[in-house]
Amino acid sequence: MIQALKNKKIGVINGGKSFEKSISKKSGTNVYNALITLGYDAVLIDPATDNILDHSIDLAFIALHGKGGEDGEIQGWLEFHQILYTGSGIAASAIGMNKKLTKQMIQAVGLPYLPSCIVDKATLSQPMHLTLPIIAKPICEGSSLGVEVFDTTAEYEKKIPSIVAEFGPCLVEEFITGREITVGLLERNHQLAALPILELVPKNRFYDFEAKYTHGMTDFILPARLSEEETKRCQKDAITLHNAIGCKGYSRVDMIVHETKGPFILEINTLPGMTDLSDLPAAAKHIGLSFEELVEEILKSAL
Repeated sequence: MIQALKNKKIGVINGGKSFEKSISKKSGTNVYNALITLGYDAVLIDPATDNILDHSIDLAFIALHGKGGEDGEIQGWLEFHQILYTGSGIAASAIGMNKKLTKQMIQAVGLPYLPSCIVDKATLSQPMHLTLPIIAKPICEGSSLGVEVFDTTAEYEKKIPSIVAEFGPCLVEEFITGREITVGLLERNHQLAALPILELVPKNRFYDFEAKYTHGMTDFILPARLSEEETKRCQKDAITLHNAIGCKGYSRVDMIVHETKGPFILEINTLPGMTDLSDLPAAAKHIGLSFEELVEEILKSAL
């Protein structure tokens, strides 16, 4: 398989048109450098400014984040042009990027979730029936962009219109405290396995954009401070969601573990970040998998 990949020209698709393009550039650069180190024929491509077809690539390593990259759009374009690509397909990407659809899938397969509702321009004036505090998350954004916690109804009613105006419909769910964890999943030798669970201890109230991408703003605890029973349950639930959505190659499932109520699934990321501060590379490193080895494992998912 490795030799088959070495014979292909690989385009690292990064940048793009979403709010997360700067993060995507960092992921893409890291992936590109890893591929060059491994001896692959690789090129960096930004679909926002470059014509992908001009580079005559055989395979795309997708390092995009946000709209146009994680939602099935680039996957559909690549399939139309018969170009192999890493990670999940069109349908799984579309579901995973959409927090409403993900929540419906979580419910459908019987996994634990927090009470929530969808708020858009048409429902802004409707009364909120969730228990405070609550957290609003744009349905189709990543990296915690536009995410905000509200402790009072007045605060929510004042700020939610501007969030919806900028980012579109939001998933609003009850906000609980607990251990913030993420379960990285990686397919190796045709077997999907959960990596060690990473516990995130942000300096901010929750793992927001600043905490994710600023050095020193979040402490990583590997493995997470969970019992053996909790660890196995969270890893099993993550694999269940990955398979139910139809993900391929790799993903990352975010959860919150309440002290007495146990774990709740928050969302799934079908294209986890590959920056210096990203979660998946940290979890892989804990089991002795270098960044270059992680990239090569992900690359295999294109075949």
